[in-house]
Amino acid sequence: MHSARAPQGGPWQTAGCTPAARVRREEPSLPRDARPRRYLMCPPAHFRVTYSINPWMDPSKPVELPLALAQWEDLRDRYRTLGHTVDILDPGPGLPDMVFAANGATVIDGRVLGARFAHAERAEEAEAHLEWFRAHGFTGIHRPAHVNEGEGDFAVTSSYILAGRGFRSSPLSHDEAQEFFGRPVIGLDLVDPRYYHLDTALSILDDAADEIMYYPDAFSPGSRSVLARLFPDALIAAPEDAAALGLNAVSDGRHVLLPQAAVGLYAPLRARGFEPLGMDLSELLKGGGSVKCCTQELRS
Repeated sequence: MHSARAPQGGPWQTAGCTPAARVRREEPSLPRDARPRRYLMCPPAHFRVTYSINPWMDPSKPVELPLALAQWEDLRDRYRTLGHTVDILDPGPGLPDMVFAANGATVIDGRVLGARFAHAERAEEAEAHLEWFRAHGFTGIHRPAHVNEGEGDFAVTSSYILAGRGFRSSPLSHDEAQEFFGRPVIGLDLVDPRYYHLDTALSILDDAADEIMYYPDAFSPGSRSVLARLFPDALIAAPEDAAALGLNAVSDGRHVLLPQAAVGLYAPLRARGFEPLGMDLSELLKGGGSVKCCTQELRS
């Protein structure tokens, strides 16, 4: 397994790590090609914030459940309008975070690596996901031995599986994923508790071309150096856009669905030929998640 502990270097110089509004690519690009995707989502029927397992969660702030459901439905409908398939995982009572379906598994080439949650409050979600996969004809299913929280900490490109660690997923899960999928895993250390999952600090823009955007300050110095070397032309998010959870985004290769408050990312995305689509998931943000957290990709 590849490690993020690279030799000391200055990623700010080598990667051109400037705020998003000043990224190096200034000339407009041709529009990108979208690729139809298949997603798994879970409606927030039981969503609420009664405990705190990340810095975004405050049980003293009430959740407006009808609004949360309407925002979730808007995201689901937007995917379908764009030509994507959305499968639905039935929500389980007593599992308020199940709406964050990205955390339940990682699927590559039709093979399913299940999740094992770090916190007891979410533990039962893992089996609910595995039951769904078994019921829908998936046969290459692996129940993990080590803690991983699905696509919360695993991001997939054509060349790598980028794997977060530091707050939730165990470093041991990286070896497990590499053995199961037979793809190189790049371990990345998260150091800011606000960005407790990889998908809050990094997003895949074009998986076929290994193109990403990320927020450097969420990562350790060694991990920043690794990202700078592997992705020298990455789009670098400014602090205010990262703090709006703007990197918790989903791209189909052309359309980038992201939190609407991350306005500083819109122009840089357009300059690269992407079409940013702002989504309002403000109620679900109270649980520490947004577009990507609600969306698991089922890669065939």
